[in-house]
Amino acid sequence: MHKGYVYIMSNMHRNVLYIGVSGDIQTRVWQHKTGEGSIFTRKYNCHYLVYYEEYNDIRNAIAREKQLKEWRRPWKLNLIKSVNPDMADLSADW
Repeated sequence: MHKGYVYIMSNMHRNVLYIGVSGDIQTRVWQHKTGEGSIFTRKYNCHYLVYYEEYNDIRNAIAREKQLKEWRRPWKLNLIKSVNPDMADLSADW
């Protein structure tokens, strides 16, 4: 099995959230930061990694991504702030 990550990117003002999944989170986040990520993250300048979860099986990460995309915004914000209260860019030192 391949590892997988579900992650949440945000913009500078932290008012836009993007949920994604990847087998290589560092490369994927770099793609978002350089505009090579999704059209959505490029359009809304979602260049800041504010949350991620690691899974030993990519299929579990995909299932979690689908679950999180169904959540209401306040639930997503509570999840992020439970581990990253300041919503800092977790990839700033990568």
